[in-house]
Amino acid sequence: MSAKLFASDSVLTRAEFERQAVGIAEALRGHGIGPGTRVLLKAGNSIGYFGTLLALWHVGASTVLVDHQENAEETRRIARLTGAKTLLVDEDAPVPDDEPVLYLYSLLAAADHGAAGSLNFETWSELPDALIMWTSGSTGSPKGIVKNGGKFLRNVQRNADHMGHRADDVLLPLLPFSHQYGISMVVIAWLAECSLVVAPYRRLDRALRMGIQCGVTVLDATPATYRSIHNIVQKRPALRADLGGVRMFCAGAAPLDPALSDRYLETFGLPLLDSYGSTELGNVSFATLDKPAGCGYVMDGLRLKVVDEQGETLPAGELGEVMVETPDLMEGYLGEDGAVAPAPGGWYPTNDLGHLDENESLFVAGRKHAVDRMGYTLYPEIIERKAEAAGCSTRIVALPDERRGSQLVFFVEDEQQRDAQHWREVLSAALAVYEQPNRIEVLERFPLNRNGKPDKKQLAELAGA
Repeated sequence: MSAKLFASDSVLTRAEFERQAVGIAEALRGHGIGPGTRVLLKAGNSIGYFGTLLALWHVGASTVLVDHQENAEETRRIARLTGAKTLLVDEDAPVPDDEPVLYLYSLLAAADHGAAGSLNFETWSELPDALIMWTSGSTGSPKGIVKNGGKFLRNVQRNADHMGHRADDVLLPLLPFSHQYGISMVVIAWLAECSLVVAPYRRLDRALRMGIQCGVTVLDATPATYRSIHNIVQKRPALRADLGGVRMFCAGAAPLDPALSDRYLETFGLPLLDSYGSTELGNVSFATLDKPAGCGYVMDGLRLKVVDEQGETLPAGELGEVMVETPDLMEGYLGEDGAVAPAPGGWYPTNDLGHLDENESLFVAGRKHAVDRMGYTLYPEIIERKAEAAGCSTRIVALPDERRGSQLVFFVEDEQQRDAQHWREVLSAALAVYEQPNRIEVLERFPLNRNGKPDKKQLAELAGA
């Protein structure tokens, strides 16, 4: 089957899509957008979004990706910080009224959808500021990440080679395309010349139905989305067979509860394949069907190690900071003055804690954010992993306490809404006395940020309140 792009109301062959993207590129040139022009792109997932993204790269434009739900004031700040000449947006995107706006639909309407020629990213690949993306801000203020185009494309190609994406695959990414994970998957579809389903990822019933009708073979989503999918399948068992063509369930963007992966193994005969990476580093390591443990092993061309506080490499099984050496590293962070603070070369400290097993598979424990409590140095995300192993899905917020050093507020996600005492008994059996909660708050669902991670800033506000 030749590759196709499936949308809610249309289907394009790869050749038709490429002609459309080349036509969009000509329309962009008509608006004075060419090599080195800085353009801000802010729109929801669609084939038009993907075509416009590749058209911007075809004309060599420096592309700033902004989440389509970002508010107008922050969009104005980003536009001025990056010096964007134009804001390319869709009708639903909140935009400032004092910035130059070009709507995607008018661009699509003006484009020659039968334009001749092929997409070419050579000029874009040479730009040191080809792509500017933003961290999720899950542990602080979002940061602007500046990337070279060639490095970005090579990193995504490594990802495709590592996972073994094929021309006969049908990819269903249930992710926003404006973030690292989502954009990686749509670009993989282009590089691997396979099919792509652009589904309404926030409406899972519809997205799954689309994927099934299109013959999905590879599904990518956050752990929170996989938890919701499993709940849907439990209520509608026929979906289990309907999803029988999926050969890989891939997860990323947030820590994966091993118990959730076990449920997929029981239900579908396939584990959830976890991954590790960041906006700064790009994609780093992936679990595969032949090596499904943890976040798998590092991609070809990259190196990974785990070190102690003195920077000494630790043996297999010992917990320390994850360090990565990659040729795909960002150019640097975007400063408040719009200048790029260059990233240092060599081994990059990730500020994540983890360990390698004897097969070189990576297991990530959490962020290296220590808190002092009752004379002990604790890492809340490591405690979260211990709790998850006991069947308790939790996120911890540490609050300052003059006497103890800090109080630990445990937010527990539980659809059954069992009371705090139930979970206190579970946790007391799994955790040391100095790790146990001062307070437990039971939630039906964790609040999530825009790219599907539990929103720790919102949880911190709840804990403080």
